Amino acid sequence: MTQAKLVKLAKQGNTQAIAFLMNRFLKPKGITAKVILKDACLQVMLESANLSNQQALVAFVHKGVTSLGITSIEKVKVYGQTPGEELPVWAEEFELEAIEKIEDNHVFTVSIILNGNSECGLNNQTFESIANLMTNDILSSCKDFLIKKVSISDGVSVITKEV
Repeated sequence: MTQAKLVKLAKQGNTQAIAFLMNRFLKPKGITAKVILKDACLQVMLESANLSNQQALVAFVHKGVTSLGITSIEKVKVYGQTPGEELPVWAEEFELEAIEKIEDNHVFTVSIILNGNSECGLNNQTFESIANLMTNDILSSCKDFLIKKVSISDGVSVITKEV
């Protein structure tokens, strides 16, 4: 399944897609996420032998769920559990603000052209690095708007990221 399809399913509230996206990041750290949705409450069970960084894990879940913009979720409960234990070691919950449907006149595409040449140090590697940093900054700092696409060009190459 493609990344775009997974994200689309996750944005629709598909718990398997949400868990898959979380586990792609968490499994290399030895943490497994299990996700269920019940009565507009997303319940995320994080299981690992080491769950000492509760604050960072809850922040990770909060940022991920918020960025998906799932309108059917009102509350999120995050649990930390060690393998073989019956009860979680810790639990935390947070409510999500109501997400208004964004109308098409609030959807933006950002296009930037960088002017420079090799004498200024703008080679392909530098351009890609600058373009990726700018794209990430734009997408993370413009949460009030739905930015669908960011394109950055140096006149020869184009870096494009679609959300």
